[in-house]
Amino acid sequence: MIFYNMEEEKQKNKGSEERWRGAISNLTEMSSNLDSLQKLLLRKAVFVDEDTFAKASLSSEQARTIKVLEQRVETLERELDAAIAAAAHARSDKRQAEAAQKAAELHAQEVTKELENTTKVFELHMEELRAKQQEISKRDEEIKLLEAIIQTLGRKESLAASG
Repeated sequence: MIFYNMEEEKQKNKGSEERWRGAISNLTEMSSNLDSLQKLLLRKAVFVDEDTFAKASLSSEQARTIKVLEQRVETLERELDAAIAAAAHARSDKRQAEAAQKAAELHAQEVTKELENTTKVFELHMEELRAKQQEISKRDEEIKLLEAIIQTLGRKESLAASG
């Protein structure tokens, strides 16, 4: 068991050493890259006095601000175009709705007139039916009267025939 723990400890140390070697190698490579970058910057660098640097910085800042403002103007123009298109669409929808409303109102007027005319015709038919009903009632009364007369005459005949 002790042998196993020692072997395990050696494996851990070996893995740790490999990681340290890799880290040191990476640091060395980064240092070399930094040196190369510094040399490149020194060859391409332009040295100016503080006043010129301040003016260049200000110009650069203004250029960035102008670019941001231009982008904002483009965004606002797109939004304005979209709003104009939406307003045109809304106006078109409104016109269609108004036309539909006028058509519905005209249809309602036509239906109302037709209902009024139908009501007048219905009233005339009702008057005719009442008049015919009264005529039928009079005829019914006449028929009942005639039936009564016939029954009375029929009894008299049967009495006369039997007597």
